[in-house]
Amino acid sequence: MPFHTLADVRAMLARLPASDQAATDAAMARNGQLTKPPGALGRLEALAIWMAGWQGTEKPRASHPQIVIFAGNHGVTAKGISAFPAEVTAQMVANFAHGGAAINQLAKAFGAKLDVHALELDRPTGDFTEGPAMTEAEVVAALAKGFDAVDPKADLLVAGEMGIGNTTVAAALATALYGGTGWAGRGTGVDDAGLARKEAAVAAGLARHKAMLGDPLEVLRCLGGREIAAMAGAILGARMSRVPVILDGFIACAAAAVLDKAVPGALDHCIAGHQSAEGAHGRLLEKLGKEPLLQLGLRLGEGSGAALAIGIVQGAVACHSGMATFAEAGVATGG
Repeated sequence: MPFHTLADVRAMLARLPASDQAATDAAMARNGQLTKPPGALGRLEALAIWMAGWQGTEKPRASHPQIVIFAGNHGVTAKGISAFPAEVTAQMVANFAHGGAAINQLAKAFGAKLDVHALELDRPTGDFTEGPAMTEAEVVAALAKGFDAVDPKADLLVAGEMGIGNTTVAAALATALYGGTGWAGRGTGVDDAGLARKEAAVAAGLARHKAMLGDPLEVLRCLGGREIAAMAGAILGARMSRVPVILDGFIACAAAAVLDKAVPGALDHCIAGHQSAEGAHGRLLEKLGKEPLLQLGLRLGEGSGAALAIGIVQGAVACHSGMATFAEAGVATGG
């Protein structure tokens, strides 16, 4: 395991590697010499330069992306907060294994390696309205599972999830980390009564664990889930290996928010793949300071929105690394 206690995780968060400034500068210089008007490729130019900094090269690549999906079950589903039963989590994991889910198709479309990790589906986390969701050993194990799931040779990472009830968990995390109300949404499609139960569960969880609200990692332990902790661990693992990350929807961003609140700048190696249709996702992206690449009304999870954004990043680095400079092409620059 890369760490054994939450203190070990905090120590790692205190020594995060930074982007390579020399590579960033070289990529910026190259971008200024490519056969196009300045700024003509819009956000693609900034994306390519960002990739260059984290990969430590003037010519970044995105030919070996990795998608990692984590699945977990939640004790809080006993409060009637989901439109689907908890056994759907395991059923969808089987669907991933057989290649039948949306994320399987998107992984194929963009040449991504897809890995799926089911995290003790027969043993849901504790109901956070009645006690902590996880012990320290459990949350550390989930964080470590995510950390170890990252292929350090990947040139781009997407972390996704599957877990009935996890929009409620994500809403509880967002409320605990940022305050305010209205973080709970309809998730997989709950009715008004279901939404009221979600809001009540979030309020009860925060009231029970109010003593822990100043510590983001303790918030994750008390209110989170194994798959959410694993996504946070994967984002941390990617940072330690300098692998750029595309963030997915509301649940993935709630996992990322734990790191962001723990250490400012912890998500500098991350971009937002999309803004989902889950009501509070846009608000959470604003808290994280991330502008989404796409806004297509997606609300599936599975890492699907971020996976779709792989194509945008691939287009950005293909143009940056493959285009000729004015000098190479013999094109006059004017004057």
